[in-house]
Amino acid sequence: MHDKTVQVLPSDLNEEALKERLQGKRIGRTVYFYPEIDSTNSVAFSLGHSGAGEGTVVIADSQSQGRGRLRRPWQSPPGSNLYTSILLKPPIEPAVAPQLTLLAGVAVADLLSEYCPGAIRLKWPNDVQIDGKKVCGILTEMRTAGHGIDYVVVGIGINVNIQKADFDEAFRDLATSLGVETGRVLSRLDLAVGLYDCFEACYVRYLAEGFAPLKEHWLKYARIVGEPIEVIFRDELQAGEVVGLDDNGALLLRGDDGLVSRVLAGDATVKKK
Repeated sequence: MHDKTVQVLPSDLNEEALKERLQGKRIGRTVYFYPEIDSTNSVAFSLGHSGAGEGTVVIADSQSQGRGRLRRPWQSPPGSNLYTSILLKPPIEPAVAPQLTLLAGVAVADLLSEYCPGAIRLKWPNDVQIDGKKVCGILTEMRTAGHGIDYVVVGIGINVNIQKADFDEAFRDLATSLGVETGRVLSRLDLAVGLYDCFEACYVRYLAEGFAPLKEHWLKYARIVGEPIEVIFRDELQAGEVVGLDDNGALLLRGDDGLVSRVLAGDATVKKK
């Protein structure tokens, strides 16, 4: 990692440039850009309710109420990072919707690997890390209709040019940014377009071939099969050796008794051997 200070450029994100770069794309076919917004997921969810089409994206320069999983706040200053949400209408059952969180993780990992080859790791269920520090969070929400899915919103926040000193103190040793890790000031416009391209490639393959290839891709980035981990969810602890993922995206753990259990949610930490 480079220690050099990252200087933030004036905003390189604007609706006109995004629309020009995303012309003819499946993901990004309709773009809503906001200089400031409460939450891209909230706006994308409302757009879905109003009938917006699949591939609609919402992107903002800053968020006043950015949030992650379990409604944890997501630091969202202007001019620094990438905050976007993607509207999908996949022909899948609600039970397998968590697959889309893993799909988004693979798309982000593919993108960031171009900047930090070999250093990107996926942490179940929704984090992307560079050398153990969080660089991206993913939040997937859906609206059901009867027994099916009406639409899904996949929110993605990537720390791009934020400096270490600008992170909230509690997260300075836990989080990083792409700029800090590369020692470069990066174009958020290029990253946004690259993200949508990577997401589209993963999504098209997912619709054509199902979850299996995506699952293998995710596990390669996660590198946790065979590792002992602990998962905490609502003060309940589950521990075991990672066997893999099931077809719903749940983590499979083998306990000391040899039995395999499914873990649907929680914060996973690899135990030191």
